[in-house]
Amino acid sequence: KLYDGAAPIFEHFKVDGQLESAFRRKVWLKSGGYIVFDEAEALVAIDVNTGRHKGGSSQEESIYQVNMEAADEVARQLRLRNVGGLVVIDFIDMKQRRNQNNVYKALKDALKTDKARTNVLPISQLGILEMTRQRVEESIHSSTYVDCPYCKGRGKVKSALNMSVEIQRHIGEVMRRTKHEKE
Repeated sequence: KLYDGAAPIFEHFKVDGQLESAFRRKVWLKSGGYIVFDEAEALVAIDVNTGRHKGGSSQEESIYQVNMEAADEVARQLRLRNVGGLVVIDFIDMKQRRNQNNVYKALKDALKTDKARTNVLPISQLGILEMTRQRVEESIHSSTYVDCPYCKGRGKVKSALNMSVEIQRHIGEVMRRTKHEKE
């Protein structure tokens, strides 16, 4: 269906916010918990935290709720970020093995829609889940950012192509606003 709305298509469908979350290190969950992504050369480490989460009848129940929500969001972020290779997820420690198995199954179910091949191992006694995801292309992070020329890779700078696209969008936005103000 052809989109012919007044607002830019990315803005109308809130794609900018989704893309922005793909570049953030910390992604907040609806429950108040959050996940942190650290992409290194050999692997991606994902840490799940309770953050501001309030709820659940017990601490174990609260942790379980955050981990279940994180399992869905991790699967979504892996697709969005186009992450490949070895992925290590540090879920919040759960005492009950049944809860660990449910979180493991939830992640596997969420990954079923992923076109990339994945291999997921059960959560270890340390609360860590290891998985591999087929590397189809380079990740969105490594294709959008380049190593900072001043600190030799400890920081990241947006690539020239990405910056030019962003500038074009902002110019278009300013032009639309000034056009509406003149009318």
